[in-house]
Amino acid sequence: MGKTIAFILLPLILITTSCVKKVEEEPPRKAGFGLVVHGGAGYINPGTFSPQKKKLYINKLKEAIAKGSGVLANGGTALDAVETVINILEDSPLFNAGKGAVFTAEGTNELDASIMDGKTLNAGAVAGVKHIKNPISLARLVMEKSPHVMLSGEGAEAFAKEQGIELVDNKYFFTEERWNYYQKVKKEKMKNETAGINLNSGQKFGTVGCVALDKNGNLAAGTSTGGMTFKRFGRIGDSPVIGAGTYANNNTCAISCTGHGEFFIRNVVAYDISALMEYKGLSLNKAAGKVVLDKLVKAGGDGGIIGIDKYGNIAMPFNTKSMFRGFSLNGQEPVIKIFKGG
Repeated sequence: MGKTIAFILLPLILITTSCVKKVEEEPPRKAGFGLVVHGGAGYINPGTFSPQKKKLYINKLKEAIAKGSGVLANGGTALDAVETVINILEDSPLFNAGKGAVFTAEGTNELDASIMDGKTLNAGAVAGVKHIKNPISLARLVMEKSPHVMLSGEGAEAFAKEQGIELVDNKYFFTEERWNYYQKVKKEKMKNETAGINLNSGQKFGTVGCVALDKNGNLAAGTSTGGMTFKRFGRIGDSPVIGAGTYANNNTCAISCTGHGEFFIRNVVAYDISALMEYKGLSLNKAAGKVVLDKLVKAGGDGGIIGIDKYGNIAMPFNTKSMFRGFSLNGQEPVIKIFKGG
C-alpha cells in the first residue's frame, strides 16, 4: 500500500515542482512602460532621401514618441498613449494617415483606423471615412461607445456626429506631394489600365501605428492609414482589420502593421505573431521574424510590423528597404530608425 501511494505521489510532486520552476523562470520585466511607433514601410533609398526631409520625419517621430511616453510616465493607459501618438502623426502631412492621406482613383481621400485593448480584447475600427480628421479617435469611440467593432463609410460618420466628433471637408486632407504622385499614377493607368501600381517606386506604404505597455502591465495597439494610392471600389486594407493590421493581448503582445494590406489580411499577420507566442512559446522577436521575414516573404507580401510584449521587449522587423520606426522604454530618449540598421 505504501509503495502504491509513493508511486501516485511522486508524479504529482514532479508536476508541482516543474510548474513552480516554470513560474520562477518566467523572464523579468524589461521595462516598466514603453512604446513603439511606425510611420510606414516601403522602398525609400538612402541616397535619394534628402537630409532635410529625413530630419523632418525624425523630429516628428520624436515628438510623437515623447508625447506618448509622457502619457505613460504620468500613469496614463496604453490606450491613451496609442491614441495620443497616432493623433500627432495623423495631423502631420508627412505620413499617409489623416492630413497626409493618399488619393483614391476618384481623387478623394478615404481613411481607415483601428485600436485594440490588450486587457479586455475589446477593439474598435473605422473604414472608408472621408471627413474624420482623426480616425483613430473615432475607432476608439466605436470600441468604447458602441456594441460594434467596425463601422464604415457614411454609417461611421453618422456615429461620429452622434459622438460630437468634428468633421472636416475632404479637402482638408489635400497635400501637394500626394496629389502629384496620384497624377503620376493616373497617367500610368491611362496608358495601361491593367498595370499594377509599382510598389518599388521609391514611395513608402503609408500607415502609422503605435503599440504601448503601461505601468499597470496593460498593452494596446493602434493603426491608421489613408490606404493605397489609386485604390478603387472602396478598397479596404489591413489597418482596420483586427488580427490582420492591429492586435493586442495582455498575455502576449501588441502589434501594428504596415505594408501591402491584402497580404497582411490573408496571413492574419498581427494575430499570427501573438498566436505563435501563446501556443508555441516563441519570443516576440522569433515570432515576428518568422511571420514577417519568412511566411510573409514566401507569400509575396511586403511590409513590416512593430511590437511590444508584456515584459517590455520590442520587435520592429520589415522586409522592405525602409521603415520609419522608433521606440522609447521607461521614458528614455527616443530611438529613431529609417533604414536597415539605422
